[in-house]
Amino acid sequence: MTRMLDKAEQMAAGDGVSRFSGKRVHFIGIGGCGMAGLARMLLDRGAIVSGSEPNPNTQSMGLSEAGARISRDQLGSLLTREHDLVVRTAAVKDDNPEYRAAMAMGHRPVKYAKLLGQVMAERLGVAVAGTHGKSTTTAMLAWALLGCGMDPSFVVGGHVEQLGGSSRSGAGKVFVAEACEFDRSFHNLHPRVAIVTNIEEDHLDCYKDIDDIVESFRTFAGLVPAGGRIISNAKDANCRRALAGSAASVEWCGLEEGCDWSARTTGIDAGCYRAEVRHKGAVVGELRLKVAGQHNLINALMALAACEAVGADLARALAALGDFAGVARRMTEMGRCNGAIVIDDYGHHPTEIRATLKAARERYEPKRLFCVFQPHQHSRTRFFLDDFAESLSHADQTIVPDIYFVRDSEAERLSVSATDLVDRISRRGRIAYHIPSFADIARHLRKESREGDLIVILGAGNVWEIGRDLVGG
Repeated sequence: MTRMLDKAEQMAAGDGVSRFSGKRVHFIGIGGCGMAGLARMLLDRGAIVSGSEPNPNTQSMGLSEAGARISRDQLGSLLTREHDLVVRTAAVKDDNPEYRAAMAMGHRPVKYAKLLGQVMAERLGVAVAGTHGKSTTTAMLAWALLGCGMDPSFVVGGHVEQLGGSSRSGAGKVFVAEACEFDRSFHNLHPRVAIVTNIEEDHLDCYKDIDDIVESFRTFAGLVPAGGRIISNAKDANCRRALAGSAASVEWCGLEEGCDWSARTTGIDAGCYRAEVRHKGAVVGELRLKVAGQHNLINALMALAACEAVGADLARALAALGDFAGVARRMTEMGRCNGAIVIDDYGHHPTEIRATLKAARERYEPKRLFCVFQPHQHSRTRFFLDDFAESLSHADQTIVPDIYFVRDSEAERLSVSATDLVDRISRRGRIAYHIPSFADIARHLRKESREGDLIVILGAGNVWEIGRDLVGG
């Protein structure tokens, strides 16, 4: 912050004794990116950590090497009545054998988001929220703070090669965490600095409408104390609504003059923006990005503002942001098919699709842009049907496999199909096909694509497998 932290704040920033020191903590599903990150942080704070992981990975193996006891089954073999805390991922349901074993021993397992908030309360917490751009902005901020020598801890909702994965336990006072609005889980956090990238309709299986979503973000903003800071998108009207009357100070970021933080574009190289950055009218320096798209310029600007809020050196932060290479499945180049470039992206909301396709055209300038989009959830597809059609009309040809089924009821499953989306795209005069099989989609693209084309694989499900098939991975 711009002033020295007082003693109470220093305790919250990790300078005091941890509440977890000496405590026995068990993680059901310890190998997930968030759970593994928290487990490592607790180990480093003196906790006695155990857990289960049916699918061992580099993260769970690293925890074992650091002193955690981990079982491959989820039957409760390492659980005891003496455990002080049991944590479960959102993927662990009430009928999970290990969860039931914990309940039978008298434990009341808490969800990951609850523990995330408790760990954040011991540090100088920075929570990154928003409908879009959370993972990228969180990763940008973590990378910049590492470049500034601040040794942060972080949890990102995606793999970041530069960061060595998705989480880290650092010795510094700052803890950066992605804050998800789904199921209102970000209400469990205790940030002193928050970023709100944008607010749009999404997760309408747990929110009633946009007003309900704005109210949820208002509650999240209310978790930042009066001495803290909130950084947000100046052009987003819903952010303005949610942050009105916040006890914390608010700094607005945008491309226009008059914002607290502004970025004036000075050039574009292969879709990657260069910009002069100003803070309250004073020139801070130049930002030169390696990741494409104007949306990433805004993400980087908000990450830079958060760097300033926690006392980082801005010149070093700018240099680090200029070297940021991106998050996995965010316009990730996979290889080539018949000379056509194949990229993979996690985008599964109309706004994300528009931003990705625009950035992809700016970066690659393709003769033709093929898009494979796997809709994620039937309820989301039904609600955004026309918006999806409009966003996908920015491709020259769209191929849609069947909708990825997650969480929805059988009634929702029957309410909409991939054919409905293809029909809406076709009505806009664009070429679109429903091809259910991944193998058939790959065959179609091998037949149609050629040198100079671009193939964009989009979706939050397993659609990336098509890209792997196309490039021979």
